[in-house]
Amino acid sequence: MCGIVAYLGKKAAQPILIEGLKRLEYRGYDSAGVGLIQGGDIKIIKSSGRISVLEEMLDEPNSGDVLGIGHTRWATHGEPNTANAHPHLDYTGKIAVVHNGIIENYNTLKTWLISKDCKFKSDTDTEVIANLIGYLYSNTEGKDSPSDGQNRFEWAVQHALNELVGTYGLAVVCADFPDMLIGAKKGSPLILGLGDNEFVIASDASAIVEHTTQAIYLADNEMVTASSKGFHTKTIDNIEIHKELKQIEFSLDAIELNGFSHYMLKEICEQPKALKMCLGGRLDLRDGRIVLGGIGKYWREITRAKRVVINACGTAWHAGLIGEFLLEQLARINTETEYASEFRYRNPVIEDGTIVIAVSQSGETADTLAAIEQARERGATVLGIVNVVGSSIARSTDAGVYLRVGPEIGVASTKAFTAQVAVLAMLAIELGRRRHLSNESARFYIEELSKIPEKIEKVLAQSEDIKKIAEATCQRENWLFLGRGFNYPVALEGALKLKEISYIHAEGLPAAEMKHGPIALITDGMPAVFIATRCSQYEKIIGNIEEVRARGGKTIVVASEGDEDIKKYADHLITVPQVPEELQPMLTVIPLQILAYHAAVLRGHDVDKPRNLAKSVTVE
Repeated sequence: MCGIVAYLGKKAAQPILIEGLKRLEYRGYDSAGVGLIQGGDIKIIKSSGRISVLEEMLDEPNSGDVLGIGHTRWATHGEPNTANAHPHLDYTGKIAVVHNGIIENYNTLKTWLISKDCKFKSDTDTEVIANLIGYLYSNTEGKDSPSDGQNRFEWAVQHALNELVGTYGLAVVCADFPDMLIGAKKGSPLILGLGDNEFVIASDASAIVEHTTQAIYLADNEMVTASSKGFHTKTIDNIEIHKELKQIEFSLDAIELNGFSHYMLKEICEQPKALKMCLGGRLDLRDGRIVLGGIGKYWREITRAKRVVINACGTAWHAGLIGEFLLEQLARINTETEYASEFRYRNPVIEDGTIVIAVSQSGETADTLAAIEQARERGATVLGIVNVVGSSIARSTDAGVYLRVGPEIGVASTKAFTAQVAVLAMLAIELGRRRHLSNESARFYIEELSKIPEKIEKVLAQSEDIKKIAEATCQRENWLFLGRGFNYPVALEGALKLKEISYIHAEGLPAAEMKHGPIALITDGMPAVFIATRCSQYEKIIGNIEEVRARGGKTIVVASEGDEDIKKYADHLITVPQVPEELQPMLTVIPLQILAYHAAVLRGHDVDKPRNLAKSVTVE
């Protein structure tokens, strides 16, 4: 969840660290800090609050300070205050660490370190890492300890990592070695960017791309040591390994605001372009088939599958639920969508012929990664649907499909959701074609899918009208979002968006379930958002709308273009172009994203950095 950046090179480190932290602030923003090697000492500057607070505390950068580490925090252990902000120094003042993850055995280690007279100044688990490295570095009487000082630092890091239980992405520096930087990873992303005689370690490529597009991605239980002599990678068990150099596949321009007020708004508006990229080269309109090269070798196995289990969390779970409906409708295969956070702790039945699909924007979601591991242990073939190239899920699955929508910076996911649905739709159409769907039907869905980006443009053009709806309703503290069939998961997603960024209590439900309890919540003027497009359950949802109106609720209705009949049921009406029922979620979710965005802005909230949330949930 936290953001890590570290620099070693020829330039002043401080501005590079601050710029990198700003690009990573969406990963955590309750405190921040930097540590710089200065004349044989480590200078730590840190503060609670946003990076702008930290920036005001800094002196002018010194061109001689060419090694440093930085961190922006999303609190896990210890409240978000200055003492708990990273970097953390060890008790000797020689070792500094920034860390993303959770150390599960930190209490045991802390008790042992205190017995060795190590002092602690924070409530964090990270300080245990710093003190453990510091203790090992300063007490190397063991027979296997190295003789020269440089190896001693690396040795101490390796041996400390072998004592940790939990997850970490970390960067470490030592005051005795002003030209050495160490990074390590287990369960939390870490990347090394290679520039011209300079190195940038970060938890996200967005902090690297300004300096270089060449990077290596560390795998679990791997570490990298960079120095003025170059770099080398090894396991934490001291086995040398060779890492392939990768190209970062997006430009600096992709992570700039480019005139938009917020990243969320930019990413909402990018959806037509993003979906074109996602669908590009994958829709064979001439032959009426889908081309998904990433899973090409597995089509026979997928086609013969008896059951599909989709694992995801949050917004990705909502996309997965739509995928479940698509696979059952178009491919006629038994499918279920599981919360990865629950799947990992159950004793799930994974039989022969089970395909598990992991869905995640970042490809680093801790719960989803754990669910993948459990599924693979039980013999399932595991596919990934992720956005970030080289991410942990991309490396952990047997095969998969990239979203190809570019970086998503806004904490509230938008363009990744529509792309996840698009990928699941492509999978369902092609699997259906291979199992039972006629070529004519497959071609129809492919052609309709190809038209979605331009139809999203028509929905985006209604932003100002949707803003007026938000102005009339955003002060109400309780909302309902209701849909049926393929639009039931859209109701869940619309409610989640409103909760995430507007801090309005919202509940998403299948519309038919309202009368089984939640109808008791309806009060005079309460907003109820209905997704009521022309579909197989259209008449049923009209009845649900009337139930709400009869009890004084205010109806915000998302309907199909040209539907004149529904106007009399809507206090506020938003229309979307007509598409087949199975593909409607990619359109009907857009006005709900826009509605949540405007409501949050009108209520004065920071849309891109909602309270208590971070973009990538890499801790349990």
